Parts: sequence; C-alpha cells; structure tokens
Amino acid sequence: MKNFLKYTFATITGIIITSILFFIIMIAALSALVASGDKPVSVSENSILVLNAGVIIPDRGTKNPFQGLDLMDMTFTPSVGLNEILRNIQKASADRKIKGILIENGLLPSGWATTGEIRKALMEFRDSGKFVISYADYILTQQCYYLSTAADKIYVSPGSMVEFKGLSSEVMFFKNALEKLGIDVQVTRHGKFKGAVEPFILDKLSEENREQIKDYTGSIWEHVIETVSEAREIPVEKLRQDADNLTGNLATLAYENNLVDGLMYRDELIDTLKALAGIEKEKELKLVKMTRYVKVPDPAKVFTSKNRISVIYAEGNIVAGKGNETNIGGRHYAEVIRKERLDTAVKAIVLRVNSPGGNAIASDIIWRELMLAEKVKPVVISMGNYAASGGYYISAPATKIYASPATISGSIGVFGLLPNARTLFEKKLGLSTETVNTNKNSDFPSIFRPMNSYEKEIMQMSIEKVYSDFVSKVADGRKISFDAVDNIGQGRVWSGTRAMKIGLVDEMGGLNDAITGAAQLAGIDKYKIRELPQLEDPYTRLLTQLSEDVRMSLLRKELGESVEYYNRLMELKDLTGIQALLPYFIDIR
Repeated sequence: MKNFLKYTFATITGIIITSILFFIIMIAALSALVASGDKPVSVSENSILVLNAGVIIPDRGTKNPFQGLDLMDMTFTPSVGLNEILRNIQKASADRKIKGILIENGLLPSGWATTGEIRKALMEFRDSGKFVISYADYILTQQCYYLSTAADKIYVSPGSMVEFKGLSSEVMFFKNALEKLGIDVQVTRHGKFKGAVEPFILDKLSEENREQIKDYTGSIWEHVIETVSEAREIPVEKLRQDADNLTGNLATLAYENNLVDGLMYRDELIDTLKALAGIEKEKELKLVKMTRYVKVPDPAKVFTSKNRISVIYAEGNIVAGKGNETNIGGRHYAEVIRKERLDTAVKAIVLRVNSPGGNAIASDIIWRELMLAEKVKPVVISMGNYAASGGYYISAPATKIYASPATISGSIGVFGLLPNARTLFEKKLGLSTETVNTNKNSDFPSIFRPMNSYEKEIMQMSIEKVYSDFVSKVADGRKISFDAVDNIGQGRVWSGTRAMKIGLVDEMGGLNDAITGAAQLAGIDKYKIRELPQLEDPYTRLLTQLSEDVRMSLLRKELGESVEYYNRLMELKDLTGIQALLPYFIDIR
C-alpha cells in the first residue's frame, strides 16, 4: 500500500510537471511566432494566391497569433478578415509574381453581403488579365457557388454536388419550451413587424413576419440569380428551374446544365493550375495562403501622407459598458469615435457596421458621438451582412451610407422583455419569495411575479419614448419626415436593395467603396488608413480567453453545429433593458 501511494504520488507529480513544461514550451513557441509575425515576406515567381471560401470571415482580421488555436486538438488554423482579403486581392492584381487566384471552397457560411464584397474584388482582379479558378472537393455550397461565379472556370470533383436551391430562412420559437419550464415572458413592443419577441410568445410566424421574410429573402435571391445569370450566361428562368429541380445535386447534371465548367480530381486541378501559371508539369505548384500574403509589402501603400481615414469596425451585438472584441460596447465605441473626432489629422471616419442591434441606450450613446463627429468631418457607414435595428440606429447620423444588395437592414423598432419565473421557482423548484417594499413599486421590475397594469403602462411609455427618439433621429439623419420613417419603420426588415429604394441607404457598395467615398467627401487623394478599435495584446488575450476557448472547444465537440443554438440561448441572458434588435436570429441559406 505504501509503495502504491508512493508511485501514485510520483505519477501525479510527473503529470503536473509535464503539463507545466508543455505550457511553457507552447508559450515560448507562440512567442517566437509573435516576434516573427510582423516581418515582411516574399513570394516566388509564378505563384497562385489561395482564397479559402466557405469559412467564417470576420470583417476585420486580427494580429493575434493565438487566433485559430484549438487547444483541444492542438491544431492551428489562422484566419483572415474581410479587410485583409480585399487588400490582398487588390495587391495581387499588381503583383507580377502572382499569376492567379484559386478559390478553395468549404462548408461554413460567411454571409451573403461579405461574399458579395469578395466576389466584386475577384471580378476586378480578373480585369488585370489574371485568372481565377474555383474548386470544390465535396460540396459547393450556395454562397460559395455565388462567389465562384466570379471565376474564369468552376471545377468540382466528379463525386461532389453543387448546392443551388434558393434561399430558406428559419426561425426558432421558444414559447412551448419556456412554458414547460414555467417561465412566462412579458413583452412590450412598438411596431407591427417587430418580431424579435415572437419566438417568446408564439409558436409560429405572424403574417406580418412571414410577409417581411418573404420580401427580403426574395430580394436577396433575385440579386443572386441575376448576378449568376450574367456571369454564367444562363437565363434567369432556367436558373429558377435548376433551383426547383435541385439540378446541382449530381455533379454530372451540374456540368451538363452549365452550372460548372468541368469535373476533375485534385491531381487534374494541379496540372491545370500549373499550365495556367506557366509552371512545368514536373515542378511543384506554388500556392500562397492569404495569411502569408498579408505580410507581403504593398507597393501602393501610402507612408508619407499626414491625412488619415479612421476605419472603425463595429461587429456583433450592441451591449452596455465596455464590451469586448466579439461585441460593440457602447461606452468603449463612444470613446473611440470621440478621439477620432478630435484628432485633426483624421479627415474622415468610416464605420463598418455588422450588427443586428442590441441595447437601446448603448446604441444612443454611440449615435451621439457619431452625430457630433459628422458635424466636423465626413462620417461614412459601410454596412456588412447586418446593420439592423440598433445597427441602423448608430448609422443614422452618417454623411453617406453604403450597403450591399444582400445586407439585412432597417428593423426600426424597439421591444422590452421581462420574464416571469414564478411558476418555475414555486411549482418546479419549490422555491418561494416574500418581498417588503418601502413604496408601491419598489420591487419593479421583478422576475418573481407578473407585472401589474400600471407597470405595463410604464413599460409601454418607455418603449414608445425610445421608438419616437429612434424615428426622429433617423428622420433627422436621412433628411426625411417623421411620418415617412414611421411608415417604413414599425420594426420591418429590409434587404439592402429595398433599403436604398426607400431612402435608408445612399449607395450600393462595400468597405472599399465606403473608404473611397469618404476620401472624396473629405477632398483628399492620398491618405493612410487607421483601423480601430485597438486590438488587445495577444498575451493578455491568451490569459483572459484560455478557459473560454477550452470551454467552447468542448462544446463544439459535444454539440457540433448545434453549438450555434446554445450560443443563441446564452445571448438571451444579455437582453436586459429596452432592445433595438433584429426580429429573431436570421439564418438565410
């Protein structure tokens, strides 16, 4: 027994020491990665730039070397942001060493607006006389197919499939689940289209909600098939038939119907790319990853100009306080905008908005700073996949607003949620509470009881006040009447195309268009770009997010794709106060 304990203790001690040494070695290795991260690199002659599509693409890339590190699998998959991809494609068009671009297609959606911006950049790249080739091993998803129609040729593996079936939008309802738990969600809202509350009080879509979903998904799909029709020279009606008949489900049928240009295996693709790049068949193909090409110096980059354009990335839900890198903290973003407003070297501000909205007060705080900034310099909004509700609220004071045809925008409306969990506590958990108040409504709001009629009236007054302020600020910013905004408001969601027709957007365009437009408004030709907010130090980020990364890795392993539903449920706990938020979690596939 004594020897057993001795050996057990020795084993445990050895495991602890090994773990510590492993962690130290890992940090040292990553530190070396950090040290070498900013060093410029060069590429070989006759190289091909690789664009990984079908992956999650944030608006802004990060210098953080720990991004993409999976501590559970000990794998490292660095990712790039939309800003870096657009710069790389533009830079590659003038780089004589880059002969073309290969699109490697994956499975994850990056958003229709993001995909559209990259597609436009690829079309401009082709104007330089260089080639773009798209390839898929297993499946060419619908978003990736839309992107791939910017290529000279689309190739897929003979056993793969091409997803081309039209758009589908799914809404998840929580009403029955909450009833089983004994929770009654008390809702206050303004706007007949403000369906953000419907998942909590209904088990199916209202007619108003169904109407708006049909409208904006139809608008986005019309844009997609018209673009595909032009690129592939296939009539729109023929594309509608292909979508109805799921023609792309068999690679041979996709080829016969001109959806793709050829069926080939990976070895045949390599030979084709070698021929296009001017590389002899027996020599190695030279592929350059986007993450590596980011570090190649850009000869067109401006170093001497004192003029700056500040590009501020606002991505995620709008929340109270400081927030973090995955959301938009009202106080933090207000401070960033204020600093850029007061900096005389900053000639214009571009706010990249990719947000479904969030906390109404936080939105108002950001709106205030943008309104003040617009009085002294051009403020241009670039809308990404989403710029709705609170996301539109903060966009309203801009000098000019750019959006993609596939942007989800509008949703000018507000709501409040207050759960009544009395049944859960008393009937399900056997818990009870007793309250002593100094005044009539001292315990308002409370999750332990339902609201009385007076409290409901107070809540409704608050909602009406916020909605009125919202509409007034949009009317002032867009130079249209209160009644006109109210008519297109009511919580209704619009596609970017529709938003432009009704005056909520000024011009179709992406991030690069917004930056160019800001320079024109500021009257400057040469300028440097400063990207904000400042990113957190990678070591600090490692220490603060290590446990969170491990937790999410475990959840992904257990839940797979269902982890998204878990994340959405977790977001519900942050819906405190009055919300200006999209009318549900929108998935358009």
